[in-house]
Amino acid sequence: MAPVSTRSGLGAAVTVTRWSRAATAAAAISVLALAVLAALPYLAGTGITQALVTLFLLVSMAALWNLLAGYAGMISFGQQAYLGIGAYLVWLVSKTGVSPFAGIAVAAAGCAVAAVPIFAVLRPLSGGYFAVATWVVATCFFLYVTNQLWLGGGTGVSLAGQLSGLPPVVRQAYTYWLALALMAVIVAGVYLLVRSRFGLDSRAVHDEPAAAAATGVEVQRTRWLAYILAAMGFGAVGGTLIISTLYIDPATVFGVNYSADMLFMVVIGGIGTMEGPIIGAVIFFAVQEKFSSYGAWYLVAIGAVAIVVVLTTPGGLWGIAARRGWSLLPVGYRVRDVPPPGPGGAASPAGAAAGGGDDD
Repeated sequence: MAPVSTRSGLGAAVTVTRWSRAATAAAAISVLALAVLAALPYLAGTGITQALVTLFLLVSMAALWNLLAGYAGMISFGQQAYLGIGAYLVWLVSKTGVSPFAGIAVAAAGCAVAAVPIFAVLRPLSGGYFAVATWVVATCFFLYVTNQLWLGGGTGVSLAGQLSGLPPVVRQAYTYWLALALMAVIVAGVYLLVRSRFGLDSRAVHDEPAAAAATGVEVQRTRWLAYILAAMGFGAVGGTLIISTLYIDPATVFGVNYSADMLFMVVIGGIGTMEGPIIGAVIFFAVQEKFSSYGAWYLVAIGAVAIVVVLTTPGGLWGIAARRGWSLLPVGYRVRDVPPPGPGGAASPAGAAAGGGDDD
């Protein structure tokens, strides 16, 4: 967005911007990184691409959970319900002969439909009551699927037969590209959403719903939109998850561990920011890769990182950079003084020093 010059009430000229040189550089690097990552299946083995699929799904889940908790103010411990619904929908669609990859769209749409009656029940709740209620919903889905033999019961379901026609290397490459595209769409979609009118409304709802309603914000519409869009995203992630692992069981896919992982990633990265959840997902992935083979030490490492970050940087790791004025994915507005013109219409050196510089 181009800078807009105006004058304040005191007559001083100011410039309102939503972008910066740092943001431009970050966008260019991101596009380049996506191009390199897209070519990776031709350059690296399946061991690397399989690990990156996990990272892509973690980033997607962190961005979606941050949309709910960081922007719309709805802390949920039950988004794994939509991971499970999406995974089982892909499995059911594949049994009809449809490609599981095409079933991702069905998973997203099915979760959007399921989210409507679920949120209708959860809508009156807030705070801790809402968080616990979402966990109860996920537990209800777990109990239902566990007792339904046509859904595999407690033993789970497999996609190995439906994808047996693809060579393993080709299947892994397709899965990798699917996870990469899903991450790009979710992160970009959340970013564009919070830069829109919804972003302003959601942050007002997050801070004080009553005050937001008094100023004309449609609180319930904002919460509905955030919840349903997050459900769609989690459904697509769940569908990708079963394609990646070829097998799921209700105890795992509906487990609260996913919520703990999302909470960890968003909190240590920086809740309510675009950059924070991405950083948190990368850190969580690195700790998971390093310590997962050490049994209980993996949980100790995760807990130690969380404790250190919460005690030293309550705003998350990205909060440190944000306090220094850094913004790689800006979502708000910045107001800067415009230096007064010097003799002959040129900006004076003192004014240029006061008002110039990058906006990041």
